[in-house]
Amino acid sequence: MAESQLTYITAPEGVAPGTGYTQVVTGTGRLVAVSGQVALDERGQVVGPGDPAAQTRQVFENLRRCLAAAGATFDDVVKLTYFVTDIGHLPAIRPVRDEFVDAGRLPASSAVQVAALFRPELLLEVEAFAVVPEPAG
Repeated sequence: MAESQLTYITAPEGVAPGTGYTQVVTGTGRLVAVSGQVALDERGQVVGPGDPAAQTRQVFENLRRCLAAAGATFDDVVKLTYFVTDIGHLPAIRPVRDEFVDAGRLPASSAVQVAALFRPELLLEVEAFAVVPEPAG
């Protein structure tokens, strides 16, 4: 099986290193884009209303399932984008993220505070980009 090669550049020359993310991740292989995931279970019910940690756990579980459907894991993720209704939720989000993402191989990341998501009880949405090996052929 072919392997994807990911390179993590935590602090390009002249750029301060990030805290909790990598500044640049490059890779070879097939791109996987995962739409923003929210804290909905398989029945479409909100998990953890008012609880950013519980919602984050459901979001990352949904991301895990979507990545798996494309033959990817969190080890293949090169970029995460967080859309949060309150940037103050980040201290509750990061420890849950760390249950899914290897702290030694953090993807590039962006966090954006938004006025609202598509349902008022949702606190965050996270999208992912991954690079997986090209199928052997």
